[in-house]
Amino acid sequence: MNISKAEQRVLHVLAQGGALHFERAANGKIRDIICFTRDGHVLADCTLDVFERLRRRRFVRSRSGRPYAITRAGLVSVRAQLDNR
Repeated sequence: MNISKAEQRVLHVLAQGGALHFERAANGKIRDIICFTRDGHVLADCTLDVFERLRRRRFVRSRSGRPYAITRAGLVSVRAQLDNR
């Protein structure tokens, strides 16, 4: 499946234990999304457009109002990357 570089970065961060925190507007739609790594840093590549594509493909999911996390389909589709620490 074709996944953009920004989507790969977000999925990689989520696979390592990160989370997507969101804010809803008054009408219930998500208006802001922030991707946190497991260390608490913010990933700048995560935009609302990238998030919508990941959600549409069912690579991320929120359960019971909690932050969005990666799904099994997201784990399968993400490519392995070296962690540059």
